[in-house]
Amino acid sequence: MILPIIAYGDPVLRKMGEDITKDYPHLDELIADMFETMYHARGVGLAAPQVGLPIRLFIVDASPFDDDEDDQPEIKNFKRVFINARILEESGKEWPFAEGCLSIPEVREDVNRKANVKISYYDEQFNHHEEEYTGVLARVIQHEYDHIEGKLFIDKISPIKKRLIAKKLDAITKGLVRPGYKMKYPAVKKKK
Repeated sequence: MILPIIAYGDPVLRKMGEDITKDYPHLDELIADMFETMYHARGVGLAAPQVGLPIRLFIVDASPFDDDEDDQPEIKNFKRVFINARILEESGKEWPFAEGCLSIPEVREDVNRKANVKISYYDEQFNHHEEEYTGVLARVIQHEYDHIEGKLFIDKISPIKKRLIAKKLDAITKGLVRPGYKMKYPAVKKKK
């Protein structure tokens, strides 16, 4: 089932995600729905807060980057579920990349992130993994990880750039941006 993606301005996007157990209600169904939602919106990652759930769960399918990254063959079939993830280390030189977010449609900005990430997480069967990723994979994982920490990619841009996109962010919050996929906009208070 395609779920509505929570738009910028909703408080759930700023909540720290809570750990879950393998008994989390309808977990397999939620994961399947998240993948379907992400593919429908043409994303490469989606975190549970983006579908309204403040839990430590995100998914990644980096295959859309496959054509761009001949030097990273591991991208080709990279599809993962990350549960209760914790970044253990970020290392390497920071590099810029134009990031976007399904919750912040029509906004892309260069974000500097470290080139490498070491992460501990559980997969959908609750098998534990501790893995290291580099380049685009590290970046996508760091971006989605930020969501379960209550952070957004726009938190990593300069104050000047934030001012330049303020009207776009306001339009998203007010439900004036329609990206072509199902979104749930924050309730806008009407002036009396």
